[in-house]
Amino acid sequence: MGKHDDLTLYQRVQEKDKHALEALYDKYERLLYSFSYKMVSDPQAAEEIVQEVMIKLWKGKGVYSPEQGKFSSWLLTMTRNTAIDYLRKQQKVNNEEVHTEVELQDKQPGLEQMVEWKEQRERIRGAMNTLKEDQQKIIDLFYFKGYSQTKIAEIVDIPLGTVKGRIRLALKHLKAELYEERGDLQ
Repeated sequence: MGKHDDLTLYQRVQEKDKHALEALYDKYERLLYSFSYKMVSDPQAAEEIVQEVMIKLWKGKGVYSPEQGKFSSWLLTMTRNTAIDYLRKQQKVNNEEVHTEVELQDKQPGLEQMVEWKEQRERIRGAMNTLKEDQQKIIDLFYFKGYSQTKIAEIVDIPLGTVKGRIRLALKHLKAELYEERGDLQ
């Protein structure tokens, strides 16, 4: 499925076509879950984040424009922002707790989830390893640790414009690597 197909599905979702939403969910669920899990390290929270992103998509929160980039990049940005909101909310809840309770629930993911996650992680890690070292560091800080571009500029001591440029180039490179691996270059 190419960029045009994503745009068509997105437009159909905006017209409240449930089948189009299901098609986008089927296509991107694994990627969004893997991405979310990497950020929150909690399988249940990662699933909730993916669901939240799909609800936002259904409700028309945020508007995708093909001129601003690929649909998948826009969707990952929405997922990243949703994960950051989740982490902030969790941090707020933890700060408000007066007493700490010990959770006895098993938070380990199921075997199937672990296998899927491992496969996705290896694909992403393999693609990440093809980036230059400075790009790897910036992508890690931005997408997996949730730092803003301004904060990253402070951390690595480079201008904000350079951070934005490195992220853009890294994403372009990762996209090409991952699409090439899947064999569905557009």
